[in-house]
Amino acid sequence: MGTSIVGLGMTELGRVYGRSPRRLAADAVRLATADAGLELGDLDGLLVSHGMGGSPGIELADTLGLRDLRLLALVNSYGATAGAMVSYAAMSVLNGSATTVACVFADAPLKPEQSAGSAYNRSSREWYGFGGMTAALGLRSVNSHYALAAQRHMARYGTTSEQLGAIAVATRAWASGNPLAQMREPITIEDHQASRWVSEPLHLLDCCLVSNGAIAVIVTSADRARDLARPPVHLWGWGQGHPGHRKERGSDFGLATGAAASGAAAMKMAGITTADVDVCELYDCYTYTVLVTLEDYGFCAKGEGGAFAASGALGPGGSLPTNTGGGQLSAYYMWGMTPLSEAVIQARGDGGRRQAPSTDVILVSGNGGILDHHSTLVVSPHEKGA
Repeated sequence: MGTSIVGLGMTELGRVYGRSPRRLAADAVRLATADAGLELGDLDGLLVSHGMGGSPGIELADTLGLRDLRLLALVNSYGATAGAMVSYAAMSVLNGSATTVACVFADAPLKPEQSAGSAYNRSSREWYGFGGMTAALGLRSVNSHYALAAQRHMARYGTTSEQLGAIAVATRAWASGNPLAQMREPITIEDHQASRWVSEPLHLLDCCLVSNGAIAVIVTSADRARDLARPPVHLWGWGQGHPGHRKERGSDFGLATGAAASGAAAMKMAGITTADVDVCELYDCYTYTVLVTLEDYGFCAKGEGGAFAASGALGPGGSLPTNTGGGQLSAYYMWGMTPLSEAVIQARGDGGRRQAPSTDVILVSGNGGILDHHSTLVVSPHEKGA
């Protein structure tokens, strides 16, 4: 018996005001359930993930009026959570703990009176050990830590800002075909280079958006999926990797990520190699994250991610369509639900102008923390082994 994603629910995304994360999450679950042709009462599992605001939690079950659940949990591996939730849901279906599980992420960091850049700022944080030293040196933000990682990759392998820019340009080209994308105007390498520094070597166009909204998916058995309303998206494999980088001499921080372990596990379970992958939906909090993830999955050799991106492989017409909806850089930032939702759309053939030419095997990544956590899913419109 296999497992499948059978429902996708997406609220309005972006500068969406007036609804709390809990209300957005409830709306997304209702939309996903209806998309699958199910009723809320058919759900016997609910996995919840929230952003930095701390809501929603498991109280979402009461908001939805769910009763007699057999699986209920709050899950958080930061940007790796979506892939982790789906794998937990699939395992629960396979072992009989639940039959129909909703997985949902919601966040609303944007406020009408605040800039997007201030949405994730924290007024206080507990620093300890080496963390206190890096904070004293000015590394107090996620941007600065990813900039350090990108800078190290550049120093070791000769990766250039223009190569990172090629990822931003390709992603925006895909976003132009996505009516839900926040940023659809095409950009050039020159536009990328002219955008302001956020934390050198990262320009503004190297960095993801900030969005309000919620996305949910429904996971059930492949047998049941055949009789539901929408084409099922079958789960072939999953994996996680949590390297726990230490910022000290000899560390591989910035050079390697948990994608290596999680990708190998997911592809082994799926029975595939990178040569079988038609589409990648990768976690792109920064352009650098895409580059290092591609390397660690094995789509190119270590240190060759920049040249691979600059070759045009990732954009429309390229050999490896990547982030076909515009990703987090140009479409919307819903943590790991951004790449997962686009994978579902592509597998169903619902991509419209951005539909990839072949979607038999789609690889989905999630990245959390400062390259600390990683999840991978392999999905397909076809049942495994069929």
